[in-house]
Amino acid sequence: MASPRLKLPVATAANRGALILVVERNPIVQRLERYFLEHAGFNVEFTADGITALARARELKPKILVTEILVPKLDGLSLCRAIKSDLETNNILVMIFSHLQAEDRAVEAGADAFLTKPLDEALLITTVDRLLASKTSAGGNLED
Repeated sequence: MASPRLKLPVATAANRGALILVVERNPIVQRLERYFLEHAGFNVEFTADGITALARARELKPKILVTEILVPKLDGLSLCRAIKSDLETNNILVMIFSHLQAEDRAVEAGADAFLTKPLDEALLITTVDRLLASKTSAGGNLED
């Protein structure tokens, strides 16, 4: 008897192809995030530190930046503050993803969403999709 095929979450049609910049230092978690996000229909770029992420965000203008709190060179909370305080990048949605129980600190830094590790594929994809949908419904243009 064949086992039932798992239904993987996919991006809504309007959000498919959106660029997501992920700041993740752990190569195993990077591979999982890449697999989950790309199979859901998103384009993904990775950096391993906050300074590089800030430069790449300015260059690439991703729709969402996903960062841990504990990343080298510029921590995720400081990265979020820098993204949100810069006119060039303040429209980038920021999701903070951490083992730390720091949702209040993430919100204070300007994060649009906070997820607690371990990585949950369905929650990651639905949160990304929800953020992109809220940006579109709030008048944001996904073609920016």
